[in-house]
Amino acid sequence: MTSFAPSTDELLGRICVVTGSAGGIGREVALILAKAGGRIALIDRDQSGARETSGLIAAHGGHALVVDCDTADPDSVETAHAIVAQQLGEVDILVNNAAIRRPGTLASLSLADWNAVIAVNLTGYFLCSQVFSRGMRERGRGALVHISSVCAEMALPMAGAYSVAKAGVTMLSRQLALEWGPVGIRSNAVHPGMISTPRTDAIYERPGVRDQRSAILPSRRIGTPVDIAQTVLFLASPRSDYINGAELVVDGGMTRNLMSFVPST
Repeated sequence: MTSFAPSTDELLGRICVVTGSAGGIGREVALILAKAGGRIALIDRDQSGARETSGLIAAHGGHALVVDCDTADPDSVETAHAIVAQQLGEVDILVNNAAIRRPGTLASLSLADWNAVIAVNLTGYFLCSQVFSRGMRERGRGALVHISSVCAEMALPMAGAYSVAKAGVTMLSRQLALEWGPVGIRSNAVHPGMISTPRTDAIYERPGVRDQRSAILPSRRIGTPVDIAQTVLFLASPRSDYINGAELVVDGGMTRNLMSFVPST
């Protein structure tokens, strides 16, 4: 289920690129940025899903451009940028969200799976940041928001290169803030915790899993894509104008709950 925040028009006319926008977190981010007045470019290899997102935006009076792009391929990113610049204009806001998973232990993980995850989940963020920010650097303003993970700080077992890539995303965001802050570009990361998306729904449909996971969270509920999208809107908007190089953890308190499991007697 998708949900719009109240319209604010705080991004009115801003050109926003959202990668991995065919569903899940990316779709909700695109919807909420559109509701705030942004003109959205939906970057994804899943064209069917991206067109569905575009239809949802149009149904609420917004505008979206669907662009086929492999964010791990520099030529594809260059082509996507040219299409966006020609049809919408130079980008004001980039949300790096596209990601894949190749689960497995590091002892057995193939090099091909390792490289695939690093290529999409980290290198793709670098390529998109570099290419889509050209207009930002020329104009001296812009915002980058990168979807990282609590797994950037806490290794996730059986996840292959996922945690390693997300740790890289967090450091990439910090370095971009350091290098491009002086020319007016902000770069921040969002660290989602346990979020229920179409990709994870099968896990939460198992008997007892949702209740067991919710019980370890101080907020006592699993997060939704709306929770992440609201945070992205904040970081993309003028409300966060003095926030740069930060990581906002959106996990219902999960990463602050360790001491609850330490025996006290």
